[in-house]
Amino acid sequence: MRNYLEFEKSIAEIEAKIEELSALTAQSGAETMGVEISRLKQKAEKQLQDVYAKLDPWQKTQVARHPDRPRFRDYVAGLVSDFVELSGDRQFGEDAAILGGLGKFMGRSAVLIGHEKGRTTQERLKHNFGMALPEGYRKAVRLMDMAEQFKLPVITLVDTAGAYPGIGAEERGQAEAIARSTERCLTLGVPLISVIVGEGGSGGAVALAAGNKVLMLEHAIYSVISPEGAASILWKDSGRAKDAAVAMKITAQDLRDLSVIDDIVTEPTGGAHRDPDAAIAAVGKAVLAQLDSLGNMDASALQAQRADRFYAIGRLGVSSNPAH
Repeated sequence: MRNYLEFEKSIAEIEAKIEELSALTAQSGAETMGVEISRLKQKAEKQLQDVYAKLDPWQKTQVARHPDRPRFRDYVAGLVSDFVELSGDRQFGEDAAILGGLGKFMGRSAVLIGHEKGRTTQERLKHNFGMALPEGYRKAVRLMDMAEQFKLPVITLVDTAGAYPGIGAEERGQAEAIARSTERCLTLGVPLISVIVGEGGSGGAVALAAGNKVLMLEHAIYSVISPEGAASILWKDSGRAKDAAVAMKITAQDLRDLSVIDDIVTEPTGGAHRDPDAAIAAVGKAVLAQLDSLGNMDASALQAQRADRFYAIGRLGVSSNPAH
């Protein structure tokens, strides 16, 4: 059964009618309602296109958090062959919120690292809803070290509300682990492509997203804090999350204009959750193109490009995006 968002109510009603008529047609064995079903399908598709063409930042936030969006394991299954997952930070333990390993990304050897939220309740609890512990970031550093040693590109898929804020995580050096992971991204001597595939929340996202190229799915979000958190701080009212989402410029379109990201990966009509296979294929194609663009750069050039890219963010009159 499809999970509909609040603003998709009109689409849900049409598609429910389509299912009802299709069931009646199947029972009767006659195509008596074929014309009406076809008309309703066209109407639903048109409404879907219209709704998704003008989503506001808060609606995009809901889409970015949709439980049926592709997760890290889905991208690995769809784009990577011979994947070997590597676990543990070699200091404390394993963290299931950040996964990583080696494999052939569309035929090219690479290291992949990403947040995993899980899909079922049991999986979400196992993966801590994608909110990583220090061990996750230290594991990411270990994998990046390995990638540099064997001269393999790194691809990171970001989807987290933020790093886990629990007492144990803080006791084990959460802030330091995030900083070290961010630093390692910036100092890597191999290409690093980062894709915000859902939520890109706070330092927990930046720790995997300080890449040579940063891409975002069309309806993903990327921000220093969640809209609810920002609203609680600014107005002492988490109910004003929609206002915060608008003010913070968290959408892919806003962030491309601000040169925080480099490019937007178009999602299927109705969002990545409606057609995960198409969304996964689009991400694969976009990442491959970026890898090609960085293929002839040596370690020092990659490090310099990465540094220039991030130093330019926020500077008036300076853009790291040649398209702007």
